[in-house]
Amino acid sequence: MSQTAALRLRQAIARTRDATRDRSPVGCRPEEADDLLGTFATDGALGFDPFPFLRALHDAGSRAVVIGQVAGILHGSTELTGDLDLLWDGTPDEARALRDALALGGCTELPDLGREQVGYRVTGAGGDLCTPALPWGDMDVTPCLTGAETTRDPAGFTIRYAALDDLIRMRRALGRPKDHRRADELVRLHT
Repeated sequence: MSQTAALRLRQAIARTRDATRDRSPVGCRPEEADDLLGTFATDGALGFDPFPFLRALHDAGSRAVVIGQVAGILHGSTELTGDLDLLWDGTPDEARALRDALALGGCTELPDLGREQVGYRVTGAGGDLCTPALPWGDMDVTPCLTGAETTRDPAGFTIRYAALDDLIRMRRALGRPKDHRRADELVRLHT
């Protein structure tokens, strides 16, 4: 299993840390991000470090799949982000694994995992936990769970993330300006 994608993400997190080092909080949470700039322009980028939670997901046996811009970065996107979004299957077994991972990650208020989309916050990261029940336009995202790619982080854990074609389709289905721009970037990177 290759470490290339995980190393890309580590480099992006270092760039995020450097780019936000002198930035003061502005009171804009990741869920308030605009459809053009995304969460990098919010306070979510300050101290953003998804690695402890990605490790916790691995340690808890979660099969959740990284989606959104972190998945884009794993595929080579250069745009930075301030949140970590995940797709999970919505089953009771996976809910247990996610609760364990959230607790390991320092979550103090466990989200309601009975919803199709719910925000979460752990040490160093936050984002959305999404299930296939969430409307994705005309796209069925269920196959994204079984078709996920994996990368091995140098610290010894596996990261599951949306396959490139799935991620591009997800971006197109969401249709926001930042999603179209990022989908176009991924197509250019891989043609």
